[in-house]
Amino acid sequence: MRQIINHFTDDDLYKFTMCCAVIQNFPRSQVRYKFIDRAGLVYPEGFAAELEHQIALLENVVITDEEIAFMKRACSYIPSWFYSYLKGFRYDRRRVAVSQDAEGHLSVEFEGCWCDTILLEVKVLAIISELYYIMTGRSESLDYGEYYRRSWRKAERLKKAGCVFSDMGTRRRASFEAQDTAVRAMSECCATVSGRGSFTGTSNVYLAMKYNLTPVGTMAHELISAIAGMYGPLMANNIAMGVWARTFRGALGTFLYDTYGWRIFSLNFSEDYANMFKGLRVDSGDNYAELDRIVEKYRSLNIDPSTKQIVFSNALDVDRAIALQKYAAGKCKPSFGIGTHFSNDFPGVEPMNIVIKLVAVSITESWPFFSPTCKLSEDRGKYTGDAATVRRFLEMLYPDGEGGME
Repeated sequence: MRQIINHFTDDDLYKFTMCCAVIQNFPRSQVRYKFIDRAGLVYPEGFAAELEHQIALLENVVITDEEIAFMKRACSYIPSWFYSYLKGFRYDRRRVAVSQDAEGHLSVEFEGCWCDTILLEVKVLAIISELYYIMTGRSESLDYGEYYRRSWRKAERLKKAGCVFSDMGTRRRASFEAQDTAVRAMSECCATVSGRGSFTGTSNVYLAMKYNLTPVGTMAHELISAIAGMYGPLMANNIAMGVWARTFRGALGTFLYDTYGWRIFSLNFSEDYANMFKGLRVDSGDNYAELDRIVEKYRSLNIDPSTKQIVFSNALDVDRAIALQKYAAGKCKPSFGIGTHFSNDFPGVEPMNIVIKLVAVSITESWPFFSPTCKLSEDRGKYTGDAATVRRFLEMLYPDGEGGME
């Protein structure tokens, strides 16, 4: 079978920025990740073996001088030493364990030094998604000419509605060609169609380079959940904000706040950090209720919320983004990071509901044990981690018994 991932920067920007932060702040930390298929799909026979083969092929994918030159131009906030690390980086199949049970369910686990394993997540998810459609025959029905037209119409509607939007669709795309087609269509549409909105770029660094766009993104829940595993969830957001500020010196200032829900984040979000960070990203819960909470918090700190950027990335499509744009106008500077709806929206094709989450961490390689961790969002359906860890974290976060998140 053809190689699915062929470019080192065919990856989301946030994996590179977090890798940089990890090397600078947690260079010896060890981690474990686990693949989660929320739909419980049965994979075709031989899927695990082909996935192992595709992961082995990653060992031949190295960063090019062209990719480094682009990142230096487009990502000035990344320190120059990090590119020396990337030039020497090699994927290692030994960090990944893949298996398939008798019923066809897939298991994928990573373990190793955090800075070495962190660059596997998005690539492996993209491989799993595209490989699934290839091995089930669905890829044969994908009409990329019509997909270009469909993507153009989405961009046109968003721009005319005044939406500032970006593509974040690498992880669960139908194929590399699908994401490439969508990004090309949206870029070309917004260069020719008038409107108050704008297409600000893509999270995929390679596609940003290919189409001369801005790579977009900051961080993922992984950073906060790893810190919580090492030091506990109560102050994990506060520690993460300090780590991010030290690493990027005020750049990349949109913080993802919902790893353990709004309540504990709000207690961690002091006036200095609220002023320092450009804004927040909403990735779970009710988008409207979350925005109202954020606005109220900024006002309680005597900060004008209309000066702050709020990035919405929670299960968006064009209709939801346009409705949110109308509601958020005047309350903040809204923008929209849209993933699966951009990169996997073919008629008759069901997008996969898959994630890879960090589930345990060891502060250094010399520690004889790993500490389990989890992610708790504003949606119980997005909780990750074993039941005992989730329960323990909820007890720490809600010692007053006020119930946790719904």
